[in-house]
Amino acid sequence: MTMPHHALEIMLTRPLSPAALHRAARVLPLAANHDATRLMALVEAKTAPRAARRLRHRLGARLPIDVITTHYPDADHKVLLNVAFPPTTHASLKAEARRAHQTPERFVELALHRALAQHADQETDRLDRAVRQLLAHTTPAYLISAVGHALTRLPERPTP
Repeated sequence: MTMPHHALEIMLTRPLSPAALHRAARVLPLAANHDATRLMALVEAKTAPRAARRLRHRLGARLPIDVITTHYPDADHKVLLNVAFPPTTHASLKAEARRAHQTPERFVELALHRALAQHADQETDRLDRAVRQLLAHTTPAYLISAVGHALTRLPERPTP
C-alpha cells in the first residue's frame, strides 16, 4: 500500500535567495512563486497534520517558515493551518484557550472563523454602500449592464 502525498503550501517571512531555495530544494523538491515568498511541496505521510510536521522538521531550520497550509481542502472542506508561535505567544495562547475551556487549536480556529466572518460582513457593507452610491446616479438597468460589461473583460487586480 502506498502512502498518500499531501500538497502543502509554505508561506515565508521573507523572500529566499536563489541559493537558499536551491539548498532547501535538495532536501525536499519545492516549487516557488515569482518572488520566492511562497513554496509548494508534496510530502508523503498518512495524514495532513503529520505531513506538515514532517515538512517543518525537515525544512524549519533551512527556511524562514511563517505558515504551512494544505493546498487543497479535506473532505470536510477544511484547510490545515500549521503555525509555529514563539514561546511567549504560545504560552499566552494556551492561557487564553484554557480560560475559554478550549484547546489552543480550537481557540485559534474559532478566532479565525470570527475574523473571517467579520471581514465578510465588512466587505458586504462596503459593497452595499458602493452600489447605493452608484444607484444614486444611474438606473438599476444601466448598473447591471455596466457590471456585466466589466465582468466580460480580463479581471484586473482589485483595489483595497
